[in-house]
Amino acid sequence: MRRSSRAGSSPGDRMPPRSGLPAELNRFVGRADELAALGGALDRSRLVTVVGAGGIGKSRLALHAAAALQIRYGDGVWLTELSLLRDRELVAHAFVESLSLTDHTSRPPREVLLGHLSHRRALLVVDGFEHLVDECAALLHEVLRRAPGVQVLAAGRRPLRLDGESVLPLGPMPEDDAAALFTDRAAGTLPQWRPDEADRPRVRELCRRLDGIPLALELAAGRLPVLSVGQLLHRLDDRFALLTGGARGALPRHRTLRTAVGWSHELCRPEERLLWARLSVFAGQFDLEAAEYICSGPDLPAETVLDVLGELIAQSVVGREETPAGVRYRMLDTVRAYGAEWLAALGDDERLRRRHRDWYVGLATWCELEWFGPRQAEVAACADSALPNLRTALELCLERPEEAHLGQYLAGTLWFSWVGCGRLAEGRHWLERSLAHGTEHVDCRLKALWVLGYVAILQGDNSVAAAALYECEEGAELTGNRVAAAYAVHRKGCLALLGDDMPRAEKLLRAALAAYDAEGELNSNVLMGRVELAMSLVFQNRLEAAVAVCEEVREVCEEHGERWTRSYALYVLAYAAWTADDHARARALLSECIAVDHRFHDLVGLVLALELLALVTASEGDAAEAAVLQGATAPIWDSVGVPLFGSGHFGAPRALCDQRTRRLLGTERYEACVAEGRTLSPDAVVRRVLAARKDVRPFPVRQRDARPAAPHTREPAGSPTGNGGEAAG
Repeated sequence: MRRSSRAGSSPGDRMPPRSGLPAELNRFVGRADELAALGGALDRSRLVTVVGAGGIGKSRLALHAAAALQIRYGDGVWLTELSLLRDRELVAHAFVESLSLTDHTSRPPREVLLGHLSHRRALLVVDGFEHLVDECAALLHEVLRRAPGVQVLAAGRRPLRLDGESVLPLGPMPEDDAAALFTDRAAGTLPQWRPDEADRPRVRELCRRLDGIPLALELAAGRLPVLSVGQLLHRLDDRFALLTGGARGALPRHRTLRTAVGWSHELCRPEERLLWARLSVFAGQFDLEAAEYICSGPDLPAETVLDVLGELIAQSVVGREETPAGVRYRMLDTVRAYGAEWLAALGDDERLRRRHRDWYVGLATWCELEWFGPRQAEVAACADSALPNLRTALELCLERPEEAHLGQYLAGTLWFSWVGCGRLAEGRHWLERSLAHGTEHVDCRLKALWVLGYVAILQGDNSVAAAALYECEEGAELTGNRVAAAYAVHRKGCLALLGDDMPRAEKLLRAALAAYDAEGELNSNVLMGRVELAMSLVFQNRLEAAVAVCEEVREVCEEHGERWTRSYALYVLAYAAWTADDHARARALLSECIAVDHRFHDLVGLVLALELLALVTASEGDAAEAAVLQGATAPIWDSVGVPLFGSGHFGAPRALCDQRTRRLLGTERYEACVAEGRTLSPDAVVRRVLAARKDVRPFPVRQRDARPAAPHTREPAGSPTGNGGEAAG
């Protein structure tokens, strides 16, 4: 799915409508009547559910209908896929993730979702919900009740059974449509193939035998490079009785689908069947390296996996996808489930699940290491693509108490995804679940504790953060883990920073940095600690010392290719430039900072940079644009927490800019500009900022108000410098 800013869209960003649908959909063939019926149902009902057997084409119909109708929805069309989700507690998380929302508060994901949708006009497409029907129905009931502009298009094997639901049963394709689909997919598999006079009746007979089920037809079409249509029919006849397994009362089309999948399985060579079974351990997308490691063995050497995988792709058993992380592969749920049955029958499922877990624990470890370097964007895309598999690995770790330490290690190692890529709520879910288990592996627990403290600080939940950090510090002292102790002290310093206790923040941060140096620890977290120290210095009006610290951080970041922490160092330097009336430099630094924060979905860094840019813009003489930028930060703050949870220092730039622009514009025009800014999505405001004009005339600024006053006065407090995300954690 296409990823956009995790703060979602708004009514002010209507051209073009935003889409969370897959970037590419297979060409839609047939089903014209059903497509029209679905569009009509959406005209009459806010909840439409397409129901039918697996492989019947529910998802494809819903996605094509959504794509055709997206112009109706100014706030976008968004797809939530639930088929791979197993943890019922993560249903709301899945919706929040699919809408690209980030929320740094401790609000439950359900409330984040409902708050975001309450005033929007959008279409939610929900696919594969049947195994989570109760949780999904309860959530969608609240969405429809509290968000009158939202419609829901669901696709599953059963209705949601909510009031007002319009159910569209989807049956097999009519014969003509089925023949057209088979011919279209066959041409894609074998470009030179066209049905001749002898083939046309055979194609119709094949479609009839396969009950017009799209998945079955596509599996059959995938065989044409090897078999003729006549051979396909003959082999289907041979295996029809053998492969019609399933319950006696099952619908014929269910048995036929199993027949089609099983028939395709029977036509595979032994090594293809073996790889099919082993690939079923993956949840969602996977890459070639993962398949080679997890699925190889004496009976399937790693060097042969690529060729065997290619055969499964050619037969439509596995799909190939281009993603921001590179080429990825995926099996349809029905095909995956069939392979899982064979894997269990082989008695190899537990071994493969553990091998899968080990690979993704290793992947998370690699990502954490590579996060401190020039590949941060690649790491973010990789973790995003691997998230369903990482969840599966976490689940396996937590199924067995004796392996809970692996869950604690994995949840802690993924801190860069929870914090750096805007997944605080899900990170806290896994951290708390893993820490609910006792373990003798103390170091794993200590890491999970300081990461939980970090996440809770970013959510404004100081009591949970303090408890986790004190437990971590105490445990680290008992076991002699000086690195974990340093992280605990570091994050306690962040608590003080956010609480406006600058002397204590400076003391704790200096102690943590000294401990890091003593242990040879250097990474993005350590460098962020230096930036946070600079913030504490700035808030004590020791600007020169703060700039010196940030210049050192900037140099180290540039040496290592690190961008995320560097953006916060640039932020402090931009404040210094603004203080010196070097507005062009301040704007250039902030533009780079904003681009990086937006890229990594770091809303706290983004909103603080935008507020400082608003102040810079006001200083340049464009009070109206400054007020628009101020307005644009308001919806982002809703996802972060009342400006940095009430911190006087971090709230200072907003107060000073408000004071200046209101005085220059007058209350009526000021409020109109702020209202205009509120309609801008984060995507839109970032585009606006990066394309901002530079030909504004400065207005005189009195030297005495160049720096905000101290927080104990009634004047605007502190400075805008700092990493809301990291300063808060």
